This record gives sequence, structure tokens and C-alpha cells, in this order.
Amino acid sequence: MDRTLKSSRIAFLALILAALAALMIFSMYNLSAVQAEEYLSTPGAASIATTKTVEAARGAILDRNGTLLAADETVYSVKISRSSLLKEDDPNDTVLKLVKAANRYGVKYNDTFPVTLSAPFQYVAKPTNLQSSRLATYLEYFGLDASITAPDLISWLRNHYKINFTVTAEDARLIIGVRYELEMRVLVNTSEYVFADSVTTDYLTFIKTGRMPSVSIVKSYKRVYYTEYAAHVIGTVGPIYADEYEARKDQGYSLTSIIGKSGVEYAFEDYLRGRPGTVTVYTDRNGAIIDEVVRTQATAGGNVYLTIDIGLNQVAEESLAATIASINEARVAEAERRYFDGETNEYKAPELAEGGAVVVVDVKTGKVLAMASYPDYSVSTWNRATQGTYEPGSTFKMVTAWAGLNNNYISPETTVKDEGIYTKYEDLGYAPRCWVYPSNHGNVNVVKAIENSCNYFFYWLSDRMGITPISEAAKQFGLGSETGIEIGEKAGILASREYKREVLNEGWWNADTLQASIGQSYNQFTPVQIASYVATIANGGTHYKTSVLDYVTSSDYSDILFEKPPEIWNIIDDPGGYFPVIRRGMRAVVTTGTAAAMFKGFSVPIAAKTGTVQSDTAAMNTGVFVCYAPASDPQIAIAVVVEKGGSGSGLTQVARDIITEYFSGVSVSETLGVENSVLR
Repeated sequence: MDRTLKSSRIAFLALILAALAALMIFSMYNLSAVQAEEYLSTPGAASIATTKTVEAARGAILDRNGTLLAADETVYSVKISRSSLLKEDDPNDTVLKLVKAANRYGVKYNDTFPVTLSAPFQYVAKPTNLQSSRLATYLEYFGLDASITAPDLISWLRNHYKINFTVTAEDARLIIGVRYELEMRVLVNTSEYVFADSVTTDYLTFIKTGRMPSVSIVKSYKRVYYTEYAAHVIGTVGPIYADEYEARKDQGYSLTSIIGKSGVEYAFEDYLRGRPGTVTVYTDRNGAIIDEVVRTQATAGGNVYLTIDIGLNQVAEESLAATIASINEARVAEAERRYFDGETNEYKAPELAEGGAVVVVDVKTGKVLAMASYPDYSVSTWNRATQGTYEPGSTFKMVTAWAGLNNNYISPETTVKDEGIYTKYEDLGYAPRCWVYPSNHGNVNVVKAIENSCNYFFYWLSDRMGITPISEAAKQFGLGSETGIEIGEKAGILASREYKREVLNEGWWNADTLQASIGQSYNQFTPVQIASYVATIANGGTHYKTSVLDYVTSSDYSDILFEKPPEIWNIIDDPGGYFPVIRRGMRAVVTTGTAAAMFKGFSVPIAAKTGTVQSDTAAMNTGVFVCYAPASDPQIAIAVVVEKGGSGSGLTQVARDIITEYFSGVSVSETLGVENSVLR
């Protein structure tokens, strides 16, 4: 082969190889240099991926008319990872930037370090118990003198956190506040440190673009209550406790979950709670967020509609509070009058009404329309409507009357002469009196006995039949038993032979029967029980479970997930047709009986019963008032109880206000012997 031709071929091949090498070098450069930024910004490539839980919004709580009572609002919080912060080249610079930006954008951040923010440094004048206890723990852990001065502590902490000497004293204090909070969480093993809650949009933008890998933005929710009324019913939420977490961790709860603690929030937790989701967050090597990818969508909780009418509840609460205030003002005025008129040598503070409750129940369903407890809700108070137990006083007399009629111990025509004092056991030292003694009610039948609340009649009747028919009748009305309400309740006590034997280890006496017949003795019932009992009389014997739940919708309100139907505990047979007899007696209470003066001219015809639980003094008496309305076609039943409220007749204004509100705008009329039905 020609040597020249061979050399040309070699040169050509070398040129091709050189071109290929150049192309490869260019491609590699393009990939590493030109496309580097794009490559790093691609999720799953050189970026850092972190999967996080996304909390779901809690469902709303609404009243029966759709009025919003409670709901979640979206908030954004800023958190600092201590472990990530300590890996940064200058953690103190990051903290200072974070704090100064918060101040610049008007964001309140969490700093509980109990030293003033500016020199000369001093301990804060009134530290909270939490601040004091945490500082003591901190000093003890690091072996610092408990009496160390604030300037000396600041100096020690500057060294401890390696804060550069060029940083001003005020800026050093800002850094120390946050570093102290982060370190304290390690020492006391408490909840994680949240730098700031509910931050502004400007501050969020600063965080997202600030390239601070140890700082993160967390979307969360804040529970907001849109009414101050029905607080005992609505309830509260709070951080999950360890025992709650253990019981619910298999249901997707975390140690940072918010959970219902009381009331409806607790009772309907399974409906209200949303289902958390997950999101993968991609950040670059400098900590800037590149992308967020939703892996599992968070699902908001269901919306719970209550049977409560919040407007009616407001009237009930305000009227109850006003009535109790009026009772107490009158007692104070009377005590002052007696002192200044010389009837007493020294001023004696009067006994004051201490608390009370009101319950309004739908007669035809057992659903609770209003529930008020006084004093208003706070950590130190409780729901007297479901947790308070009281002697019912004379409002129990309808039970005794029903037992007598239904067991044929009396007929509607049976007449008894009230002699003022029941003397059958006088030789044994027991002779109970009728409340009108030294007067008397004369000849009375069962209707008149209810109308005038004649103790003598019920002493006589109960003495004839004994306690067993009375306690059995009371059980049918649900007294001394839970009503089924979802927000928690006490069962109370029903006076009976069994109770006294099994609980008190005592025998039953005839005197116990006489006292139980008029609603005293061992009887202790909740206001919601009493209201349910009156509703059962009003509707003719159908004893419903009480409930505050109407229905539940999906988070977008488009679908009904659950609807609570009326539930019947039991139906009380009335073969003799005696419920109308009982109701005639209750109607007479407000036309000519013990509450006639209070309802004279009232626009809505009602049936009622007053009750006064006797104590050592009149001021110590518990007042009870029950009613239903309208008398002809009952729709609502009401029970009012006030501790140390005096007589039940003094509580009638509460019922008047509730009935007026409920039937506002509705025409109600009544003629002699004919009562028109009323549509709500």
C-alpha cells in the first residue's frame, strides 16, 4: 500500500476521534454546568426529599338552623429544627434573621426566656409559673447558681451559644431567647417548639425565599368558636394526651393531633375529625423549597348539625342569669333593710343562689332545643344540666299521682280532706305538714292536689300504696337513669328500697315513702331527666332518648352522612286513660293554681308544675319549675332548676322568656274547653 495514502487515512481517523472526544467533553460540560441548576430543581434528582404529614381540617359544628357555631381556620406556623440548625455554619445568624424579620413584619414569636429584651438586663417582674419552673430546671441542669444575676446569665449564655462578640447585647438577647427555647425542649422533653403561630403572608414569603434549611412552614388549623352561648354543649378541643393516643393511634392519630375534650367536640369526634394526608417536600442543598408533591390528600371532617337552636339557647342563658341575679339582689336588699331598720343587731350576709340549669326538649322527638348552665362555661364550672343532680320537689308529684291512678289506689274522683298535718305517725314523732299549714286545702281530688301542690294528699296516697309502685312508675319516666344524651351525664338517684339497702345498708321506713312521694327523700335527678319526664307526660307516654345530634354532612355539605332519628326508650301504657287527668292538673296550676299569678294574661297556653325543695331556711330551698307548651298540642317541655333559688314559682320568668322566643310570630289562641293546635 502507498505510504502517502496510509498516512492520510490515519490523519482522517485521528480527526474523527478528536471530534468525538470534543463532543463528549461538551456534552459532559453541558450536563454538569449548564443543566446543573435544572437538574437540581427536579424532584427526586439531587434535591432533598422529606415526606410530612398534612393535618386535615376539623368539621364544623352548626345549630339546627345552620348557624355556624365552631369551625377550623387555616393558619401557618413556623418551626425550627434544632438538629438541623446546629449543623449550619452560623446557626446564630439564622436565628437573628428569623427574629428580626418577625419584628419587621409584625409577627409575634414565642420567647418565654424570663429576662428583659434590652440592657441593663433584669429578670421579668412577674414571670409565669411555667417560666420560673423552666428556668430553675435549666440552671440546675447546667450547674448554675440559682441566684445568678440576669447580666451574668446573659454573659454565660453568650458563651454557651457561641455568640460572636461583635453581636450587640440586644441582638444577643434575641438569639438567646430562641436558642433557650429549643434547648429547653430537649431538657424537659415537652412539645416541640413552634417559633411563631398564625404568621403573615409577607413573613411566609420571607421564609420560603430565605434559604434556611432548619426552618419550615407548617400548615395547621385553629379552632374558632363563633358564639359564647351553649359553651357547655359545644365543648372544647385540645392536644391529645398520652392515654388518648394509645387508644387511638391505630386510627391515624399522631402525638401532635388535636382532639375533642368535652361536649359535642368530644362526643362526635369520629364525625368531626378529618383524615390527615402526606406531602413530599423537595429542597435544594441550601434549604430552599423547590417543589411540594401531594402523596395522599387530606380529607376534612364532617359537619355536625345539632338539635340546639342557638337563638333559643341565648334567651335561656340570659334569662336564667338575670333571674338568679334578681333573686340575689332581692336577698341582699332584704338583709340590708333588716339591718338598717333595727331588726338585727349586725348585718348578716344572705344566702345567695349559686347556680342553675335550663333544658328545653322537643316533646315529639326527645331532641334538646336549648340547654343552659349557670355560671357560664369556664374551666372551673361544669354542665349542671347534665351533671347536676337535684331533688325535684313537688314536680315529682305527677309520678305519685300516675302510680296511684294506674295501680287503682285512687280514681280521678277520689277525694281526700287535707287536715294540714298528717298525724298517722304522730306517736312515733313524725307528723309531716302540708305547705299551707296552719291552713289547709279542704277536700281535694288528684287534679286539685296537683293544681295546689297539696302535700297532704300525696302523703295519704303514698302511705296507702308504699314506695314500690312510685319507684316503678318513676323508672318508666326515666328518672334516676341516663337519658341517652351524647355529651355525658349522671344517672342520679331514684329513692327506693333497693337503693337504701344496697347503697346505705339501711332499711326503708314509712317516713321515707311520704317524703319520696313529694320529690324529696333520696331522689336526685338531672335537669335533662326532669325535662324528659315532663315531655313524656306531655306526649301521652312516649319516653324518648334525649339527643343533641340532628345530622352530619360531608365536608363540602353536599351529602348527608348520618341522620339521627328519634329513639324511643319505652312507651308507658295508659289503659285507664289517666294522662289527660295528670295534664288537667298541670294546666290548672297556671290557670287557678300555684303559678296562676305568674302566667295571667300570657299569650301561650301552658301546663306546669312548681317545686320547692325544703331546706333549713327558705333561702336554701332549691327551686324547680317545669312546664310544656302549648297545653293543647304540646311541642316543647322545659325544666328550670336553681340551687338555693327559693320557690319554683320564682323561676317562671325563665320559662316565659323561652316560650315567647320559641313561639314568636306564631298565632296562639285558646278558648274555654277548646284549644287550637299551634304549628312551629
